[in-house]
Amino acid sequence: MTTRLAVLAVYFLVVLALGLLAKSRLKDSPSQYFLAGRSLRGFVLIGTMAATNFSAFTVFGASGAGYRDGLAFFPIMAFGTGFMALTFWIIGRRAWEWGQRHDLVTPAELVGRIYGGRALPGLFALVLVVFTVPYLALQPLAGGLVLQQLFGLPQWAGAGVVTMVIALYTLRGGMKAVAWTDVFQGILMVVLMLAAILAVADSEGGMVGALGRVYQERPELFSRPGGQGQYLPGVWFSYILLWFYCDPMFPQLFQRFFSARNPRGLAHSALWYPTICTLVFALPITLGLLGHLEFPGLAGKAADNILPLLATKLGGDLLGTCILAAGLAALMSTMDSQLLTLSSIFTRDILPLFSRRPEISPLWGRGFVLLLALYGWALAINPPATILQIATQAFTGFAALFPTVFFGLYLPRPRIAAGLASILVGQALLLAYALGWLPTPQAVLPAVPVMAAATLVYLTVHLLSGSPLRPEVSPRAWLFAGLFGLIFLASQDYWRWDQVGGLWLGWPVWAWYFVGLSALQTLAMWWWLRPRRLRA
Repeated sequence: MTTRLAVLAVYFLVVLALGLLAKSRLKDSPSQYFLAGRSLRGFVLIGTMAATNFSAFTVFGASGAGYRDGLAFFPIMAFGTGFMALTFWIIGRRAWEWGQRHDLVTPAELVGRIYGGRALPGLFALVLVVFTVPYLALQPLAGGLVLQQLFGLPQWAGAGVVTMVIALYTLRGGMKAVAWTDVFQGILMVVLMLAAILAVADSEGGMVGALGRVYQERPELFSRPGGQGQYLPGVWFSYILLWFYCDPMFPQLFQRFFSARNPRGLAHSALWYPTICTLVFALPITLGLLGHLEFPGLAGKAADNILPLLATKLGGDLLGTCILAAGLAALMSTMDSQLLTLSSIFTRDILPLFSRRPEISPLWGRGFVLLLALYGWALAINPPATILQIATQAFTGFAALFPTVFFGLYLPRPRIAAGLASILVGQALLLAYALGWLPTPQAVLPAVPVMAAATLVYLTVHLLSGSPLRPEVSPRAWLFAGLFGLIFLASQDYWRWDQVGGLWLGWPVWAWYFVGLSALQTLAMWWWLRPRRLRA
C-alpha cells in the first residue's frame, strides 16, 4: 500500500509541478489563457493534439472493447481515428487563418465570423456544451475505477481526487499548463501501456505464445465481426465515417487549431497522427485480448475494468501502480482540455448572450473551470452505460456540426439558414433515436442517418438560397481528395469478412493490412504537404 501511495503521489506532484511552472497571470488576455498565446508548435503541438484526443475512452474503453470484441475493434479506432488527421489540414488550416485574422478563441466564434448573427453561433456553442459534458464525465469515472482498484476507495472519492488535481493545474496555468502536462502524460501513457503488455506477455511465456493461447480459446476475437458479432460491414463503415465527422468537432481539439504558432505545426500533426493512432490503439486493445488469460468471463461494463485488474495482479505494487498511471495520464490529458475549452465557451459564447458587457473578465473562465469540474465529477458517480456507449452517443452529436463548419469554410456565400437547419435537423434526428421515437437502424449506426441528414439539409438550403455550390479549392486538392477517398474505400474490405487468414506475430494478416493502410495515408499526406514548404 505504501508503494502505491508513493507512486501516485509522485505522479500527481509531477503533473501539478508542470502545471504550476507554466502558470498564467490573472490579467492575461483570453488568447494567452485559453490558447497559450497562439504559440504552440512542433512536438508540443503534436503531443497536446494527440494526448487531448486520447482519453479514458482510449485506455479503458478500448481495452474493454478489445476484451469484448477483440481485434475487430482495432482498425475502427486506429485507422478510423488516424484517417481523421486529414481534417487537421482541410479544417485546421483555414480555421487557423480565420483565428489569426480575427483573434478567435472558440469554435463558435469562428462560426459567428463566417455566417454572422448570434443565433447560429449560440446554437453551435450550446450543442458543444451539451455533448462535451457527458464525455468529460467519462474521465473522472475512469479515474475512480483506477483508485478503487488500487486503494479500495469508493467510486465517488476516487473520481473526486482526480478531478481536484486536474482543476488545480488548469485553474493556475491555462492552455500553457494543459499543453505541457498533455505531452508528459501522453508519453507516460504509451510507455506504461507498453510495459503492461510486456508484463502480461512475460507471465504467459511471451507475446506470440500468449496471443496464440487466446486464439485457441477464443478464435472469434481474431476475426470480424468480433467477439460479440456486432462489427458487421455497415457498423464498420459507420464508425470510420463517424470519426472523420466528429473528431475535429471536439471543442478541445478544435481550439488547438487556433493555438498553433503557424500552419507548419498543423501539417506535421496531420502527417504523424495516423502512425500515433496505430501505436496508441494497438496497446490497449492487445491488453484487452490478453486479459482473457487471467480474467475470463467479464461482461458489459465489467470489461472496462480489465486494465486495473491486470495491472494489480501481474505488475506488483510498483509496476502495477505505474501501469495504472497510464490510464490516469490518458484521462487527465483530456479532461483538463475539456474543462479549459468549455470554460472559454461559457465565457465568450454563452455569457455574452445574457450580458450587455462586450467583454467578460478572465476570472469568469477560471470560475467555470471549477464549476464544470464539479459537475463532471457528479455525473461520473453513477454512469448509465459502458464507456464506449456513452462516448458514441456524444460523438454523434458532434458529428452533426461538421457540415456547418466544413461548408462554411469552403462554399462561397454560406447562409445562416443552411447552418441552422443542418444542426437542428441533425440534433432532432439524434434525439428521436435516443428516445426511441424512431426505430434504430439495423445495418448501420444511428450516426450515419444523422450525418447524412445534416449534410443533405445544409446543401439543400444552401442551393435554395441562391448560393453557388462551387467549393473554393484547387484542382490539386481534388486530386488528393480522390486519393484519400480510395484509401477510405480500401478500408471497407468486405470481401474477406469472417476470415482470419493466419497469424503473424500473434495478429491476423487482415489486421496488419490496416497498419499498412495507415502507413499509406501517411505517405499520401507527406506527398500532399511537402511541396507547400509551409512557413509561418
